[in-house]
Amino acid sequence: MQPFSIPVQITLPGGRRRQGKAASSASERKRKVDHNDGDPPDVHKKLPSSAGEDRAMLLGFAMMGFSVLMFFLLGITILKPFLLSTQREESNCTVVHTHVTDDWVAWAFTCGVDCQGQGQYPCLQVFVTLTHSGQKARLHYNEEAVQINSKCFYTPKCHRDRNDLLSSALDIKEFFDHKNGTPFPCFYSPESQSEDVILIKKYDQMVIFHCLFWPSLTLLGGADCWHGEINTVPVPTL
Repeated sequence: MQPFSIPVQITLPGGRRRQGKAASSASERKRKVDHNDGDPPDVHKKLPSSAGEDRAMLLGFAMMGFSVLMFFLLGITILKPFLLSTQREESNCTVVHTHVTDDWVAWAFTCGVDCQGQGQYPCLQVFVTLTHSGQKARLHYNEEAVQINSKCFYTPKCHRDRNDLLSSALDIKEFFDHKNGTPFPCFYSPESQSEDVILIKKYDQMVIFHCLFWPSLTLLGGADCWHGEINTVPVPTL
């Protein structure tokens, strides 16, 4: 007698449920992955910035604005007068004659907001000769003195007592009288036939250098600070 077998399929009650849950979990994970891959990222979502980054950007803007203001103010008060003034070269001068005129000069003085008016001052004249050419010239304190009054050595800044003004002019006259023909540095204009020379240059190359260097340094520092904070903002990963 040949043995025979009956195929028997045993299905556990909880097995089908576990298989169904596993398949369902796998399909849900797949749908989530497909959903994330298919949807575009929210590029309009604004990333929060820290308070330090905000302060750094404000500092950069403030430095750039301050540098522009410095360029404007220094350009009007120093750079423009320097470009419009006569270019002068250094030489040596020797005092020939000093004189205080009998007629006082009228001028409008300004010492501040609450100090303005009209006054008079004694006109001190100082005549010198240029060592390199022997030309006789009238000496002034600086470029501003030449523009205000080309006949006098200087113009007082503020109105004072008449005796004080006269005493100051006489003290300067005595100082030049005691030079005793000793040459001293002065500045003349080689391109013009003007007989005016100055004792001190108000606007020299070093002053112009500082007027351009410090505002430029402030501008570059502010731009670097602002640009550096822009580069540190995180970019969303696609």
